[in-house]
Amino acid sequence: MRLLLLPSFLLGLFAGACQQTPSSSNTPDPMPPSVFKPEPYSAPHPEKKTHTLTSAFGGQRADDYYWLRERENPAVRAYLEAENRYADSVLEPVAALRQRLFDEMKARIKQDDNSVPYRKNGYWYYTRYESGKEYPIYCRKKGALEAPETVMLDVNVLAQGKPYCLATGLQISPDNNLLFYVVDYTGRNLFEGRILDLRTGQLLPDRFSGVLAGSSAWANDSRYLFYETKDIETLRTDKIWRHQLGGDGKSETTVYVEKDETLYLSLGKSKSEQYIFINHGYTDNLETHFLNANNPSGEFQVVRPREKGFFYTLEHHGDKFLIRTNWNARNFRLMETPVSQPESQNWTELLPHRTDVLLDGMEVFKDYLAVQERKGGLKQLRIIRWSDRAEHYLDFGEPTYTADADANPEFDSKTLRYRFASLKTPGSIFDYDMESRQKTLLKTEPVLGGFASDHYTTEFIWANARDGVRVPVSLVYRKGLRRDGSAPCLLAGYGSYGFSYDPYFNRDALSLLDRGFVYAIAHIRGGTEMGYGWYDDGKLLRKMNTFNDFIDCAATLCSQKYTSADRLFASGRSAGGLLMGAVANMAPQQFKGIIAGVPFVDVITTMSDPSIPLTTGEYTEWGNPAVLEEYAYMKQYSPYDNVRAQEYPNILVLTSFSDSQVQYFEPAKWVAKLRDLKTDRNLLLFHTNMTGSHGGSSGRFERLKERALEYAWMIGLLGGDDTEVKQ
Repeated sequence: MRLLLLPSFLLGLFAGACQQTPSSSNTPDPMPPSVFKPEPYSAPHPEKKTHTLTSAFGGQRADDYYWLRERENPAVRAYLEAENRYADSVLEPVAALRQRLFDEMKARIKQDDNSVPYRKNGYWYYTRYESGKEYPIYCRKKGALEAPETVMLDVNVLAQGKPYCLATGLQISPDNNLLFYVVDYTGRNLFEGRILDLRTGQLLPDRFSGVLAGSSAWANDSRYLFYETKDIETLRTDKIWRHQLGGDGKSETTVYVEKDETLYLSLGKSKSEQYIFINHGYTDNLETHFLNANNPSGEFQVVRPREKGFFYTLEHHGDKFLIRTNWNARNFRLMETPVSQPESQNWTELLPHRTDVLLDGMEVFKDYLAVQERKGGLKQLRIIRWSDRAEHYLDFGEPTYTADADANPEFDSKTLRYRFASLKTPGSIFDYDMESRQKTLLKTEPVLGGFASDHYTTEFIWANARDGVRVPVSLVYRKGLRRDGSAPCLLAGYGSYGFSYDPYFNRDALSLLDRGFVYAIAHIRGGTEMGYGWYDDGKLLRKMNTFNDFIDCAATLCSQKYTSADRLFASGRSAGGLLMGAVANMAPQQFKGIIAGVPFVDVITTMSDPSIPLTTGEYTEWGNPAVLEEYAYMKQYSPYDNVRAQEYPNILVLTSFSDSQVQYFEPAKWVAKLRDLKTDRNLLLFHTNMTGSHGGSSGRFERLKERALEYAWMIGLLGGDDTEVKQ
């Protein structure tokens, strides 16, 4: 989340591809006028109350809208609600279109759908949805798929009368009798936990109040449960507890407290069910402690003490721990060590480091190892037989795609279940026999309404960044596209935390593709699409690469005539919203419009306030404002701090009042400052979901309304012609 102001000659150089006048024989049709009126000067505007912020080095910044962080102040809510009314009034010309878009996106959903069942410990588990209902129903069958169904948890029942409901973290006890789950009704990830007796359908009296996190692990006797809690102020996962079922008030024991304010805890369990793991770390290091799951009252043992820049995680196989680590291996390698002597001096190498391949993860089986890798911007699945180390790769047959191991809970299995998808192929679940090498398609996500994959074309192209690095871009569009710059385009990006923006199928985006849009994903630095170095080169003091890459990908789409600047939209959420704020300041002429969802745009102020949830753990991603060099670098790109008097593209900003990851007041302040300084009359709309979370609404249909708003806004800016929807 940063923004560096480029000299004007550089802006011209890298934006020029979208501003060149095409030859007369290849000139796009003139763009119809927007259906919206120009931005009125009477848009809502909060009161200015100047607040002075002083850095650790004595520098001062004036913030006229700092007061908007006063969540309980009635004036804050009144302002947000006024912005919502204003947005709805401006969008009135596309009100009918918003409804049509919502209806067609909802109509593509098979409402009474089931997931593919997976087998664990003698039961088949699956999730199903019922027509008209917003939330999932978690079910199982004993022994065979023909057996009677047991509904374990119906989230629709939990959600009754609640504007928001998220139930997650489901864990079945080893004896198959108990279900632990956590539920949040606030939208701020403030979970409470309960245990359900699956034999009787009754909740146990054991109650886990406070601030739980999502992961847990059962001891093998099914009498002890390990779980996580968060610090109530910062929402940092900082404690691990052991709970004895049916115990008195002393049944809770603190197992571990993480005192380092930059680190988070998480719980896991080996696939073999023999070990419980506590992972400590974040973006800069990771260490692991382990405990035999048959000895829940024992002490967790560390494998290797933490060290800056050192990552490792464990899995278990036989008498060995398997270790994925970056020790002398930027793209990670696989090592093993005896369970009885796991110290690092006993580690030996199984899979060596490769400079061009990232070891991304693994699925461990008794006889096989399935390795997830990334090479050249794409995922790979590599199968290795333990007995003789014979190996092979799966072939996926599309130019851009994603493939991931799916539910594989059984250790003694020769079948790998994986999920494949592409920008034109809905998510498909396969079982792969690792011995015979036979694939079995179990299910392809249904898309109703006459969808056919062969109506669309996908491409994987390369953009040349200004520093000479080649950046991959995934594309999809309807067949018959005119490559003359006339097509509208939505370019999405993220580029932070090592999170790769993979080309998954987007059912909702069909509403754009069938109206002539190109949909593109810029795989910019800050993710790990091209290896771990791709992440390192897009964080901390190299974060500007993220923003420059995105701008240069946009220029490539224009120069190759997939679109043109007056038809190009950009979209990003959260840290991707920071990306949007940065490129809006750096290259406003490059885009027709920008959509910023829950955007992290006030980098300096947030990173300087450790009381704000999640801040301290972010120092290794963005920098610590107490370090002068890091403070100065963040200040160069922080979107809020770099808003200036210039013309901006049309901007749509979306947030949630209860968001605990990016507080609502960041985008609220940003919008207010943009209105102060921008010199154009392009649309600047701001909408707050008053009951949603960082991910928006919790219901599967309700969240479509936000997507319909985004799409109608773009189509309206392009003239609002909604008559040429291809069938």
